[in-house]
Amino acid sequence: MKVKIYPDFIQHNEVTIPPSKSFAHRAIICASLSEGVSKLEHIDYSEDILATINAVKVLGAKVEMYDTYLYIQGVTSIKPIGNTVEVNESGSTLRFMIPIFALAGFPIRFVGKPRLFQRPLYPYNPFIHIEYHENEIVVCGYKSFNDIQLDGNVSSQFISGFLFALPFMNQDTFIEINPPFESKSYVAMTMDVLNRFQVEIQYVNEHCILVKGNQRYRATKMKIEGDYSQLAFFATLGLLNDDMKVKGVSHTTLQGDRAFLDIIQRMNGQYQVIEDGYLFCKSHLKSCDIDLANCPDLGPILMVLASKAEGATTIYNAGRLRIKESDRIFAMEEELKKLYVDIESDESTIYIRGSFQYNGDCILDSHNDHRVVMALSILATTLNKPVMIEHAEAIKKSYPSFFDDLKALGISIEIYT
Repeated sequence: MKVKIYPDFIQHNEVTIPPSKSFAHRAIICASLSEGVSKLEHIDYSEDILATINAVKVLGAKVEMYDTYLYIQGVTSIKPIGNTVEVNESGSTLRFMIPIFALAGFPIRFVGKPRLFQRPLYPYNPFIHIEYHENEIVVCGYKSFNDIQLDGNVSSQFISGFLFALPFMNQDTFIEINPPFESKSYVAMTMDVLNRFQVEIQYVNEHCILVKGNQRYRATKMKIEGDYSQLAFFATLGLLNDDMKVKGVSHTTLQGDRAFLDIIQRMNGQYQVIEDGYLFCKSHLKSCDIDLANCPDLGPILMVLASKAEGATTIYNAGRLRIKESDRIFAMEEELKKLYVDIESDESTIYIRGSFQYNGDCILDSHNDHRVVMALSILATTLNKPVMIEHAEAIKKSYPSFFDDLKALGISIEIYT
């Protein structure tokens, strides 16, 4: 799919953000492991969420899907009804489900798109028997261990994966996290969702978590809150294009991507708190240094903001962007240079000197990455001439209605399939 986006001003200035993919993954998994039937409200069926739904069905959970909500009848023991799990390109699904399926008692195949298996899984190797093959892995059960030690700067998803599975163990387990402990907010989110399903997890100290064994998940009703990583795209539209009300998010969220609000404040971005969201106002942005350690998903859209800010911006601790759906540093640098953005990078740091005017009139590529598509699309509305973005279907991974929502605001978009 290709999209042609024309420079345009917002005609309608309000959008409601879709549900948090991070919360939805966690809630679906917890519901699938619970006694009883859970109801999860405010669900958006992106490709990643469908991958997690598929995985819990293999666990034996029964899922009834409706337009914006679903019911899940959970399982009380890990006895999968199949031996193959299709995870498409969802890193969250794969990393969260490996420790759970390792309890199955027989080998489980995980299959998906090639790029997914280029992303790190090695933190599981000391604890779980995993066979690595081309475009698939086979999980063969747990190795013998007492406690778990993980590096805190690879991905918090490995910590969360164990948090889901260890309550089924017969013994208590300590998870020790070697500093630096990055993306700690995502672990807090996992613990919050587990608590809603009556699973007890507690910190012993800031780098050690105790997971008690022989626990039972209990079904509950939960509404998934709006996604701050998606808020960032439309907030940026408001800051660069015209004032924008972004609604459907919690002001008290645990989502790490809420850091976007602090970052734009430091960039002179103006916003107001309103009921159910925020009003983002067109602003004269200024450069600042940005630490991406705890909010890597914001990387692409922050590069867009930096390209339109006065002065030189440095984005550091960004190395994990290189192991996402694409190498996001390379992808964004390559595409922004087509627009003559002054951008350079090394392994984990990005340097951008902003300008207020870019021409457009070129063909950009998504690198098959949903966040790259959306970031470039927002920037496209501010250019002097239209651009074409190729492989724009990547949005289906997290936000299938993104272009519909953008068009509803009055942005001129042509879609070619």
